[in-house]
Amino acid sequence: MRIALGIPPTAGASLARRLTWLTGVRLVFLTILLAFLVLFYGRQGQLQIDSFTVKAATLTLAVAYAMAGAYAVVLRTGRHTRRLADVQLVLDQLTWSVVVYLSGGASSGATSFYGLTCLSGAVLTGMRGASLAAVAAMAFYIPGVFAVAAGWLPVPPDQPLQLYLLPAADVAYEILINLLVLAVVTLLSGYLAERLRLTGGRLERAEERARRAEHMAMLGKLAAGLAHEIRNPLGSIAGAMQILTTSSGLSDEDRQLCGIVLRETSRLDDMVSDMMQLARPRKPRPVPVDLAALARDVVQLASGSGRAASDVSVEYSGVAEATVMADGDQLRQLVWNLVRNAVQASGAGDTVRVAVNLEPRLVVLTVEDDGIGIDEQAREQLFDAFFTTRSQGTGVGLAVVKRIADDHGFDIVVESEKGRGASFHVRIARYVAGSVETGDPRNTSLSPRLGW
Repeated sequence: MRIALGIPPTAGASLARRLTWLTGVRLVFLTILLAFLVLFYGRQGQLQIDSFTVKAATLTLAVAYAMAGAYAVVLRTGRHTRRLADVQLVLDQLTWSVVVYLSGGASSGATSFYGLTCLSGAVLTGMRGASLAAVAAMAFYIPGVFAVAAGWLPVPPDQPLQLYLLPAADVAYEILINLLVLAVVTLLSGYLAERLRLTGGRLERAEERARRAEHMAMLGKLAAGLAHEIRNPLGSIAGAMQILTTSSGLSDEDRQLCGIVLRETSRLDDMVSDMMQLARPRKPRPVPVDLAALARDVVQLASGSGRAASDVSVEYSGVAEATVMADGDQLRQLVWNLVRNAVQASGAGDTVRVAVNLEPRLVVLTVEDDGIGIDEQAREQLFDAFFTTRSQGTGVGLAVVKRIADDHGFDIVVESEKGRGASFHVRIARYVAGSVETGDPRNTSLSPRLGW
């Protein structure tokens, strides 16, 4: 699976809601048509209730009701929503084609129902849905009109022949008018639907940024108090443990316990630092930074701390030099958090691989582990603050990575396959000869192990 940060996911749940709403509207519309049929043909002087047109129209509406019930059953499963939307649009146009045939053929006023389905298609899937509905309408309407004109499809026996047996010029005119109307409705509804989708996406992202800002403000107040209340005792504990370990009277078991205390105090200090970084971000001060050298320093530091000092190895590979424009301290924090996350996700005996490679106009930092991978349910929340899949995690480290990347304009791509680890790729514009290359990191794709 692959996550490309900044690209919103497909809103399958939203499509299901729109399908549910349109299914309800369809039932109301069919009920209105049925009521009109009863009122119109039930009056004195009109066609009899047992006429061919009434029977055929009643059967058509009954089948449409049954299909609406089938749609509702499929919707409850929550699967194949896009395919269901396509099927609904095509079958609706087939239903209206039967109504058109029963109410006058080429000259029928029921051809306006085709446009309603095009509007429904635009609501469901934008221009794609509107276009599909328009193509389906013409695929049913035009052959039906020609079939009646050629005598292949008989005129309903209780309908006036003059409604159906039109001169060729009149038939061509009716077809042309309906084609033009459908084209206008399709283009207009599809355009408006796409514009609404884009506007809604921007509004959703703005609301998300507002929620994040509010969240960060609350976190800032909490972190400010915690930093003072926690860091001072942690410093005292760490200092006391360091002094204690120099004592000659300690046994090996005592020294091991002191080492555990030192590691845990270091972990708590890292947690406080992450919270401060996330809650009170500092504006980056970009300068030329050798990312390759920085990554090697982080690998060396990580190899001697935490689990990397015992059961997980951290290795570096890649180019010897790769200069980018970035805030050195924040870039180091980003690399450190990615490496630390990879170590925490790894099992005993695993290896965390850190690499810096050059691409045209880009420098790509890769941190890869052989852990359990990213669960499907964690996809969209991977970089959210306080979201974690580990029992001892805080969900802050990757949120700091995301914030630093956003502040610098870096692009992050995550590749993961369940049970086969994860790879984090940070793509940064390359710094060459006193200037930053103009290539946009988001325009270069990485080959995912599984598209996602």
